[in-house]
Amino acid sequence: MPDPHLHETEIAVVGAGGAGLYAALTAARAGARVTLVSATPLAFTASYWAQGGIAAALAADDSPDLHRQDTEVAGRGLVRRSAANVLVREAPGVVDDLQRLGVRFDADRHGRLSLGLEGGHSVRRVVHAGGSATGRRVVRQLSAVVAEDPRITVFEGTRVSALWTDGGRVVGLACEDGRAVRARATILATGGAAALWSRTTNPPGSLGIGLMLAHAAGAALADLEFAQFHPTAVTGIPGREGFLVTEAIRGEGARLLDRDGERFVEELSPRDEVSRAVWATMRAQGTDHVDLDMRMVDAGKFPNVVGALRESGLDPATTLVPVAPAAHYVMGGIVADLDGATTVPGLYAVGESACTGLHGANRLASNSLTECFVLGGRAAQAALGEPAPRAATALPAPPREATIVLPERATQEALWTHAGIERTAEGLRTLLDDPHPLARFVARCALLREESRGAHRRTDFPELDPALDGHHAVVRGEDEPRLEHWA
Repeated sequence: MPDPHLHETEIAVVGAGGAGLYAALTAARAGARVTLVSATPLAFTASYWAQGGIAAALAADDSPDLHRQDTEVAGRGLVRRSAANVLVREAPGVVDDLQRLGVRFDADRHGRLSLGLEGGHSVRRVVHAGGSATGRRVVRQLSAVVAEDPRITVFEGTRVSALWTDGGRVVGLACEDGRAVRARATILATGGAAALWSRTTNPPGSLGIGLMLAHAAGAALADLEFAQFHPTAVTGIPGREGFLVTEAIRGEGARLLDRDGERFVEELSPRDEVSRAVWATMRAQGTDHVDLDMRMVDAGKFPNVVGALRESGLDPATTLVPVAPAAHYVMGGIVADLDGATTVPGLYAVGESACTGLHGANRLASNSLTECFVLGGRAAQAALGEPAPRAATALPAPPREATIVLPERATQEALWTHAGIERTAEGLRTLLDDPHPLARFVARCALLREESRGAHRRTDFPELDPALDGHHAVVRGEDEPRLEHWA
């Protein structure tokens, strides 16, 4: 008799954000049976809160090559060109496909897609849905399509406790409720790790869960020293601490002002530059914030931002918004190739949980949602070519040690203090004995990179070292990380 705790499928997807939903739909549309495992209800993931849009070369004055150049400039000599080429060439196609799936992007009165301008982009190329509600609109629509697809089984409110391995290959996963899923391929789309820092724009669950699952299964991790800090996260407003004010608002003319009401930075510079300028201004003037002046911005273009601020008692149409940097996006993750394949057979990683080298040392705004769909689709297609797992005589045994370790508040405070916008060797060494494994990996990678590049700034090594162009800090097992050159 079949074991009632064992669920057989072809493709298992962990995570129901943009990358996971699109991967599941791509595999299902190819005729595969898919099981989607989500710790949260559908349409309530980190992607849901994404205020940025989808970057794609759609305008007459734009091109994939120009998009790639902007990506490489933002990435500070660490962008893997092959990954960037895949993204920029396939981005327009995924925008078209999302529209076919029912996503309605913002358009002008002639029906042409409205294109926004964000930091680091040389032209307008960011499509939105509902202004700054893009993540919400896209995830809701894709979730609805997933829920109606008979080839997709959804396990909502289900947490994965470990990946199921057999002979060095991932053949499925084990869930905390005792169920197991056996599949020819498993795709991790579990999101990022920015909630490991005490001040963050991310929801509480963005703790690098997929990275820990993959590492326990033997997969390599990379670039964990590169944590991007968003420069305009609300501060000092009860109930809205860390609430992100999208960069697109600065693209529409909002300005950053110091204590004296003076501009101090070019607002549409890449995020690493803007965040450091905000941080330096706060330190120089002895304040805990700078002000975002969005009084001249059309509030109708950003309804969720304006609505959230007004609910908190601040009207951005008449009042300056206090903002300060917050941990927002980790460029590092599970090492993956351009089809999402990791260093362990049968295991794929996409979205923020993956590291292909696309983002380099500093992610270009709105490339992340684009990556979710481009790489999510590619991974699903590649996963279909994996061999079926051999029949198992027993369900996977529970891991001997806990795969998932939740951070204590002290870990989050320590990462903010010692692995924040500015780092020193002395501070980073204090993290080497932290109880959380990812905190230790972040510190080890950051200590290895003795330079300042993009989102990683060492005050004891303030200059960029050209000899490290193209070199990525890779973590394999419990060995010390090594710098490896990615062609």
